[in-house]
Amino acid sequence: MILRKAASDSFAGGDPAPLQAISATKDPATIFGPNGDCVQGATKVTSANNKSAEHFAPGGKNEFEIMHMAASGDFAYWVGIQRSVVNVRGHEPAAPMDLRITEIFRREQGEWKLVHRHADKLAAA
Repeated sequence: MILRKAASDSFAGGDPAPLQAISATKDPATIFGPNGDCVQGATKVTSANNKSAEHFAPGGKNEFEIMHMAASGDFAYWVGIQRSVVNVRGHEPAAPMDLRITEIFRREQGEWKLVHRHADKLAAA
């Protein structure tokens, strides 16, 4: 989870490179984004991540609240809440962004790769 958290921190600051390093390069790969989009295919996921990162400027804060996680064989997952305060380019002040997260990982050539992310907005308490 250390690499995943670091990739998320960089992404929230506008840099998608660390996320790309841990993302699947082979299909299947998917994202169900917080705006209701559904992206399918490793190449399209990479493109969507690059485009999304462009919205963020450096200086945000990002935390994972892991509710549970497990691994078995070549698959792993985690479920929880991602609590962020992000700097959206062209908007002031920084904005909170709390998301419910489910992520699935698969081994590719001995390394864990993110193959699915489902993120949607956390309802207000």
